[in-house]
Amino acid sequence: MDIIKERFTWGLAVGLILLFLSWNSGRKDKKYLRNEAKRIKSENADLQNHLSTQLKINAKGNETLQSQLTDMRDRNEKLRVNIEKIQQQPGKSEQRKLEIMETAVSTMREQAPGFAAAWEKSMRLAEEDFQQAESGFKKLIHKMVPNLRSTPAISMSKGVDSSVNIESNKNR
Repeated sequence: MDIIKERFTWGLAVGLILLFLSWNSGRKDKKYLRNEAKRIKSENADLQNHLSTQLKINAKGNETLQSQLTDMRDRNEKLRVNIEKIQQQPGKSEQRKLEIMETAVSTMREQAPGFAAAWEKSMRLAEEDFQQAESGFKKLIHKMVPNLRSTPAISMSKGVDSSVNIESNKNR
């Protein structure tokens, strides 16, 4: 029992207790860090799987959009070529010219004082109107309602030959 009274024994005992507590704390920390590393690796794998799935979905969507865009471009080109062919058909240019002249005549009626200048101005305005109508919202309206034009109908009461009016309506 003399050993218990020795300073060395007490120092050794306190040192061993502190060593044990330190070792136990380190063991617990190591276990916690090992579990945390497993959790982080698992979470990382889940996020990588999610990212991979998302990228595959986006790639499929982009491929679909690219194929649709290509199809639309091809279709647009075919429609443009068809429109050019239709405009080049016999009678279409004459009908277009007739509609331009009809618009110019109605505009000239409003500005009748100087016939030659008014006629040229009316022709130019009608040309501009038809150029706008061939490439825009007016074109859509003219396709939906083909008899809708900016010119007023020629009435029979003004002494105009009825055969001219009927023939101009047939050409539309």
